[in-house]
Amino acid sequence: MSDTTTSGSLQEEVREYYRAKAAEAETSGACCSPDPRTFGPAAYDEIGPGTAPDAALLASLGCGNPSAVAELREGETVLDLGSGGGLDVILSARRVGPDGRVFGLDFLEEMLALAARNVEDAEVENVVLLKGTIESIPLPAGTVDVIISNCVINLSLNKPAVFAEMARVLAPGGRLGISDVVAEDRLSPEERAERGGHSQCIAGALSVSEYRELLDAVGLKDAEVVFTQEAADGLHAAIIRARKPAGALAAAEAECAPGGGCC
Repeated sequence: MSDTTTSGSLQEEVREYYRAKAAEAETSGACCSPDPRTFGPAAYDEIGPGTAPDAALLASLGCGNPSAVAELREGETVLDLGSGGGLDVILSARRVGPDGRVFGLDFLEEMLALAARNVEDAEVENVVLLKGTIESIPLPAGTVDVIISNCVINLSLNKPAVFAEMARVLAPGGRLGISDVVAEDRLSPEERAERGGHSQCIAGALSVSEYRELLDAVGLKDAEVVFTQEAADGLHAAIIRARKPAGALAAAEAECAPGGGCC
C-alpha cells in the first residue's frame, strides 16, 4: 500500500469517526482515553451552571481545557483549531467578552452544525465558525492573538503544515495554549500505534522532543510541554504553550524594506 493510499484511508477513518461522534452528541465520550471520568467533559469540572449548554459539554472529545490553559483576556481574538461541538469556542467567547472575537475552525459540516446550535443556545454573539482544515487555516496572516486546540493536532497527517499555519496566523506577541496527547521520547512511532488508534488520538501523537522541534522550526519560542495525566503507557494528556516573538513583524518588515533580502 502506498503512502498516499495510507494517508487517504486514515483521513477517511478520522472523518467517519467524528461524523459518528457528532451524531452521538447527546452522549459523552473521550477521544483520547477509554475513561470518560478523566477526559472529555470531566476536564471541565470547574464550569458553573449555565456557562455552556449541556449538549456542548457532553459533546466534548478533548483531553483538557485549553480556554483555561491559554489564560484568555478581555478583547483578544482567539482561534480554536478543531472546534468540534463548540464548547471551547463558547467558553473562550465568554472569557474575551464582547470586545473580543473567537473563530472556531472545523473540517466537518456535521460538527459545525452542532457547534452552531450550541453557540446559539449559549447566546454568545462574538463567535465565527469556519469550515476548513488546520493545515490550511482560512484566515489572514497575523490576525489572531491566541490559538487554542483540544486533542486535535495529533489527528493531522501533515503536522509541519499545521505548525507553519499556526505561526502564520498568530500576531506578533501572540501565543498558543493547547491541550493534546503527547508521547514520552522513549516511544517510537510504532510503539505509539500499538497503544491506540489514530482517531483515538494515540497513534498520531507527537513526542515531547518532536513538539518542541516543530514549534522551534516555525519560530515559536518559550515552548513548554507539561504532562497532566496518563492516556496510555508512555502517552499523556499535556498542556503545550509557546509564543510568537513580538519582534517577528518588525523583522519581516525590515527584510522586505528597500535594500532588504526578501525581494
